[in-house]
Order: sequence, then structure tokens, then C-alpha cells
Amino acid sequence: MALVAARPTLMHDLMPFEPYDIDPNDPRAPPQETWDALSSEERQRIVDSLPSEFPVSEANPPEGDFHFEAKTRAREVLGSFFSRIGRKVYLGSELPVYYPGESMFAPDVMAVVDVEPHARMRWVVSAEGKGLDFALEVHVAGERRKDLERNVERFARLGIREYFVFDRGRLRLSGWRLDEGRRVYRPILPQHGLYPSEVLGLDLQVDDERLRFYLGGAALPEAPELIARLEHMVERVEASRAELVQQLAEESRLRAEESRLRAEESRLLELETQRREDAERQLAEARAEIARLRGERA
Repeated sequence: MALVAARPTLMHDLMPFEPYDIDPNDPRAPPQETWDALSSEERQRIVDSLPSEFPVSEANPPEGDFHFEAKTRAREVLGSFFSRIGRKVYLGSELPVYYPGESMFAPDVMAVVDVEPHARMRWVVSAEGKGLDFALEVHVAGERRKDLERNVERFARLGIREYFVFDRGRLRLSGWRLDEGRRVYRPILPQHGLYPSEVLGLDLQVDDERLRFYLGGAALPEAPELIARLEHMVERVEASRAELVQQLAEESRLRAEESRLRAEESRLLELETQRREDAERQLAEARAEIARLRGERA
């Protein structure tokens, strides 16, 4: 019987496992090699421990209406569109994103394609098995280097396929894309004023102080526009219904009038028949009386 040689004891087998600690001042997901060595229970513990909310600070300043409305409108429009066409795209807004060993960041709008779009508290790349495909930042005021320089370098290095910046203050749009196998962005050039997004399958453009998304040259409707369209449809349906009710009422009135006329015609016919019968009876009686009187004279 063959003997199987025992596996030599390695140094790390004898070393006790040290749990991964999260720095509350700089929370990060563990490097990928550390993650790969963790048990599923330890991975879940880390995911649950990574912060999903952050206090307002200089690094996380409060936002105004212009910033809030721009990012919210973009997410709502995209979410409604992908839901209508049945495409699985996860959309987040200022969701904490944790790449392995990287400091956390939270794009104003992010998209990951071909994943389940259920609600999440954070996006941990190692746990999800996939990084971001699309990121959008809305800049309203203040220093632009973070969005237009540092993020351009960092997001390309992380492999985010497309990155757009909507400068709300200057009403400008900028976009970058990664070519296959590259880690340096190239600018996305507009075509007839539209910036194509290969990730979304849509075009982007600044129109009337808003960031709009287009499909085949037609702007995707925003929530107020959809509501207005639906209200107009309801008004048309209600108007058609009122017209139909009026038509049915008129038809009912005409049928009732027709029935009344037929009844009147029948009554007159019966009256005429009765009068004719009475006249014939009276005539017969008169002839009989004449005959009787002639008989008496004879």
C-alpha cells in the first residue's frame, strides 16, 4: 500500500489568525490577497462593518438644491429607463464604494451593469465580484480639481469604464472612457453635441441647464414630464369618456323618442281602426233602419 507523504508544516499555519481591523478615520476594504484568505464569515463581518453613512464635514460638505436635483434627476431617469427595457443595471447615488485597499469614495451617480439591482448599503468590490462601470459627478461650485483631475486619474486606475462630470455652474459636460486593457482615460468627444456612453447605451447632453439622456436622438422623459404626459392622457381619456356618455345618452333619448312615436303611431292606428269600425257599424244600422221603415210603408 502506497504511503502519502505528510504536508510540511508551514510558518503561517502556526501563526494565529489576526482579524482585519477597520480604521474608523479611513475605512477601507482589505487588499485582495487578504480578502482571498478570509473565511466567508469574516468577509461578511468586514462588509457589515464598513461604514455606509458619514457625517457632514469639509470632506463631505452639505449639498444645495442644484447638486441634489441634478444627481437625483439623473438617477431617476436612468432607473425608469432601464426598468422599462428590462435591463439589469444597479444605480446608486452617493453610495460608499470600497475597492480593495483603497480609500472610500461615493460618486454622485454610479452604475454597474448586468447585476441584480436590489438595494444596497455599500458597494464592496471584492464582495460583489465587480467594480463600477460608470460614474457621474455633479460639480456646482468651489474647487474643480477633485472632479476634473484627481478622479480622472484615480477612476481610470481603478478600471471604471466611463466617467462623466456635469459642471452645473458652467453648464459644461466632460466625459472619459477606458480602452480595453488600458488604465488611462481618453476623452469622449461629442457627436453633434451629444456625448455617447457605451456603458449606458445612451447619449448625454446639457440642455436648458439640465443634464439630459438621449436614445436615438430623443430625450428620455423626466418624472415631471412623464407625469404631465400621463395627466394629458388621463384628460383625453376622461374627455373621450364624457363624449361617449353624452353620445349614449343621446342615443338612449332618440330610442325613447322613437319608441314614443311608435306607440303614438300604434295608438292612432288603433283609434283610426276603431273609428272606421264605428262608422261601418253606424252605416249598417242606418241601412237597416231605412229598410225597416220602407217595409212598414209598404
